[in-house]
Amino acid sequence: MDLSTELKGRDFISLHDFTRAEISLIIDTAMGLKKELKSGILHPYLAGKTLGMIFQKSSTRTRVAFEVGMYQLGGHALFLSPRDIQLGRGESIKDTALVLSRMLEGIMIRTFSHDEVLELAKWADIPIINGLTDLLHPTQVIGDMQTITEYKGGVEGIKLAFVGDGNNVAHSLLFGGAKMGMHVSIACPPGYEPDAGVLRLAEEDARQSGARLSVVHDPLVAVEGADVVYTDVWASMGQEGEAAEKEQHFMQYQVNKRLMSVAHKDAIVLHCLPAKRGKEITDEVLDGPQSAVFDEAENRLHAHKAIMALVM
Repeated sequence: MDLSTELKGRDFISLHDFTRAEISLIIDTAMGLKKELKSGILHPYLAGKTLGMIFQKSSTRTRVAFEVGMYQLGGHALFLSPRDIQLGRGESIKDTALVLSRMLEGIMIRTFSHDEVLELAKWADIPIINGLTDLLHPTQVIGDMQTITEYKGGVEGIKLAFVGDGNNVAHSLLFGGAKMGMHVSIACPPGYEPDAGVLRLAEEDARQSGARLSVVHDPLVAVEGADVVYTDVWASMGQEGEAAEKEQHFMQYQVNKRLMSVAHKDAIVLHCLPAKRGKEITDEVLDGPQSAVFDEAENRLHAHKAIMALVM
């Protein structure tokens, strides 16, 4: 596979920063890398390069996908926890960025504050990849759109219903859907709507692509006629203290057999994981024939490899 150099040197922080053609390039590259891997074709596009991985938040899929992905691309991934680097002891983000830029070819950061990622990108001379913040989770949504493409042939004109908290995943789905012409309906309890600024920017993109975006409080309304039904934990990482209170508000927002009955008969189910089984989703649905959740999890590997290969 001939690897495009169109995105080389770019930061990957928000899907809002990319054009429809650029997002399509990332998805197509992910699918091409997956095909090569399954065929036993080696693709050491990042041979001799090192990715620094700053983890302020713990992770399963993100860490494994980036670490294994760098290995498969012929490079090396360096895990950096707050206990391992001076950033965790008060060194400025600016100084961290300036130093790491002289030793690495790319940095992936998974943290709480989105401003930290923007600050890192401001001072770094190498690509910064947003592995998750409290505001956005763009690498996840590349894997999601890859999965939808595999099942549905593409994302344009697809209706995706997200049921749950208006969180970082919901925000990136709005951005991704708006760019790609995918209709996104968010169902959440009053007071848990997506960020107004994110929604405003997504609506501007949607006017260009023809995507329809909506935020409703009735999950049945959101899911009616959906091709994809998506959910996430009700209390995101760092919100564990709010879990009991949130559960009271979200009890009617469970993805179960009854809710799935109003979606299209061939609708697929997605969940970014980890899942709280019996809370936001039932075992019957998560393990059922409509679930694409574990294909989606696998595609994180291929999506992350595509992002790294293209920008590094």
